[in-house]
Amino acid sequence: MAHTVKSNKTGETYYLHSKDVTLRGGRKQTIYYFARNERPNSCDLPSGYKVMENPRTGLPMLKKG
Repeated sequence: MAHTVKSNKTGETYYLHSKDVTLRGGRKQTIYYFARNERPNSCDLPSGYKVMENPRTGLPMLKKG
């Protein structure tokens, strides 16, 4: 089950997803993003990260720490 966050500004529910990508130099990296609907690549909150909300747009984002 995906980690969910409800926006304080808009009231929308967002689901956390992850995706493995290959960068230009050939290095592999996992990226995390939020979407309004739950997809097959949904994931739990990774350790060492916390969720914060952009005060201007109300969109959630991950922050290390």
